[in-house]
Amino acid sequence: MMSLHPCCRRLLTVCLLVPLLLAEALAEPIVPGTGQKLTQVGDDFEDESWEYRFNPPKSSRDIDSQERSPTGESANGRWYESVKRGHPDIVRRVETPAGGLPGSRGSLLLQSLQTGIPGRPSQQLGQDDLIADVHYRLGGAIPVSRGPNVVVRVFLPPVRQWEQRTGPHFGFRVALETFLVPSQRGMASAGGRPALETYWPGMFIEFESKAAGGEHDYARLRLRADRNGNDYPSAQITTTGWWTMGLSVTPDGMVHYFAKPGVEELTASDRLASEFPYGRRAVTFKTFFFNVCNGDDGRTWSTPWVIDDPAVYLVR
Repeated sequence: MMSLHPCCRRLLTVCLLVPLLLAEALAEPIVPGTGQKLTQVGDDFEDESWEYRFNPPKSSRDIDSQERSPTGESANGRWYESVKRGHPDIVRRVETPAGGLPGSRGSLLLQSLQTGIPGRPSQQLGQDDLIADVHYRLGGAIPVSRGPNVVVRVFLPPVRQWEQRTGPHFGFRVALETFLVPSQRGMASAGGRPALETYWPGMFIEFESKAAGGEHDYARLRLRADRNGNDYPSAQITTTGWWTMGLSVTPDGMVHYFAKPGVEELTASDRLASEFPYGRRAVTFKTFFFNVCNGDDGRTWSTPWVIDDPAVYLVR
């Protein structure tokens, strides 16, 4: 076996260690709200004429393959309906609930009754999506080398106003892209070039309802997802009112999850977890969006969620 000169061995060791050290450095979590705020996207809901145009009936492609055009969108062009699941039944500017961001007068109410096929209650868990227009307004997705991160304030109403159902009630998520080879995409052949594929990590507010048979009322955050694609429980929600939530992506493709009660800026101590969801490394950030869930029984409204000042930042 050929042996290397000691100097060559030392050089090889350095060459192997440098990428590992760089990767470790890049994995330092980015606190959401860090960097330059992108004014072209996001919203503060301060315009009293803020309006959402519904264009019913809404889409339900995930259930019956129906995309019902024209789809809904906000008058300011910053939000649009998901053609996969449709938008919440209520998307309305409201006065900011007490304790919100200083100076904020307007926020956005999201609530749904029919989360499945319009007019056909399924009696099963359903969800609607409201999507922020990011990659279209910016002219393309954001490379993760720029450290994209997003932060939002979410108002959790008193427990008596929650839909009395055990399960997920609200989601805050991002759309990321990664390169997958054909075998990773479920195709038999391992040949061919890697292709971009979208995935959607984030966090959910989950509720265990005493009225629905739980031992007591209990809420927590559930994160999506670990390396194997499994959702898992995270911080317990011990208080209602305003919460600050954030998601960031570092240049190594890792996703970082942050949350805390109140409206103050997030800090490093508010990090819940850092993951490569589904074992994937993100290469681009496309957008962020919100899920509103209910039991889709045709009678019971979802929990009324209020969001304020969602914003995207770039570190570089």
